[in-house]
Amino acid sequence: MKIKLSITGYKGRMGQQLIKSCKNNSSFKLVSLTENKILKKKINGIKPELNSLSAFKKTDVIIDFSVPRCTFEVLKIATKLKKRVVIGTTGFTKKEEKLIERYSKKIPILKAGNMSLGINLLMYLTEIASKSLGGNYLSKIFEVHHKHKKDHPSGTALMLGRGIAYGKKKDFYKLIGKKYLNKKKFPYGKKINFNSIRKGKIIGEHEVKFSSGKEIITLNHEAFDRALYSEGALTAAKWLINKRPGLYSMRNLLNFN
Repeated sequence: MKIKLSITGYKGRMGQQLIKSCKNNSSFKLVSLTENKILKKKINGIKPELNSLSAFKKTDVIIDFSVPRCTFEVLKIATKLKKRVVIGTTGFTKKEEKLIERYSKKIPILKAGNMSLGINLLMYLTEIASKSLGGNYLSKIFEVHHKHKKDHPSGTALMLGRGIAYGKKKDFYKLIGKKYLNKKKFPYGKKINFNSIRKGKIIGEHEVKFSSGKEIITLNHEAFDRALYSEGALTAAKWLINKRPGLYSMRNLLNFN
């Protein structure tokens, strides 16, 4: 039996990619598409809607790649209908992260700053490196995305920062250092400094560096195809179907210890 799927923010880059990936995946049936402004034109035979009870009534899982404001509209409705939600949206505040945790006590939610297998492996390796290298090594994170990406640092860069914090067993928010935009060079610090480049059509590049002053260790990942993320999101949706209420991550899906 096919999993009935809803996609929010369908006009966005990830929304469009999810529609393509869904068409090529026999495990799913697309039942609804939502956006903040409605076009009369049907997409794959589906009439787009606003986020509403009727839009999500027949779905099994909602995949949300939108903006935080839209995500909370979706979570409110999904909680009423007891629907599962995969969140790929980024740019949440600490307060908003706590609110997502509260929703997850009522419905299953899988949230990831990046749905790529490679990036989630990179986060795991970042955590191991941070734990192994200890306090004598300073760290910094560099990321590059297309010129249309609004938030910085990227959700993935922040995710990698959490990997460093987990390794050190420290509060991530207390470890956040300076956030640079479009700098050619940026320094290491006692806290984690971030540098974001926004240019061209780049899908995504991320790099974590550790330095003792005597050596530098670099972990990096480059994405060449947006399908990487949409296929990961569909894998997440399929995995979430049998889960109880709770807040999950790609780490749970991949069974990293």
